[in-house]
Amino acid sequence: LLLGVQGCGKSLTAKAISTIWRLPLLRFDVGKVFGSLVGSSEANVRRAISVAESISPAVLWVDEIDKAFRGSRGSSASTDGGTSARVFGTFLTWLSEKKSPVFVVATANDVTMLPPELLRKGRFDEIFFVDLPTHLERREIFKVHLTRRKINPAEFDLDLLARASAGFSGAEIEEAVISSLFEAFYNKEKISTKVLMDSLQQTVLLS
Repeated sequence: LLLGVQGCGKSLTAKAISTIWRLPLLRFDVGKVFGSLVGSSEANVRRAISVAESISPAVLWVDEIDKAFRGSRGSSASTDGGTSARVFGTFLTWLSEKKSPVFVVATANDVTMLPPELLRKGRFDEIFFVDLPTHLERREIFKVHLTRRKINPAEFDLDLLARASAGFSGAEIEEAVISSLFEAFYNKEKISTKVLMDSLQQTVLLS
């Protein structure tokens, strides 16, 4: 289970795991599981699980699990006739008893929304917190996004940019690079450290 700040690479980590292990990545969209017919939601989750098991060994990525199962706790479960609680129970039982080699990676932004029974050992082997990038990591993120857009990172003061972007998530750094490209194009100039610095200063941080 990967917890942490939005835009810091939880979903990217799930994709990286499947790439490193050379296993297929299946994205489990829990929102699409819920159907209008009585009993169809439980059938949908069982069908999704059986698909994952038939493809195994595989990585099953449950994105934003906190949003998917927030209705399974407390009085909110009664508002949908207990459907979310039954779907949650089916998924929970499978996590505890599965024998097939399906590696489950779930991401969550708000741990307080998760039912406590999901967090105990045996359901998820480990819980990792994905934090905001450090100075060196921000430097590398700038390098990655500049290189991806065919811009030579050696032409930029990456240390200055890394210092100026303290508190930025990886997604916010990427957006700052994209924004500075638009700004440079609009002003008919080449993207530079100064243009990037201006873009950073105009960003309102989530953190």
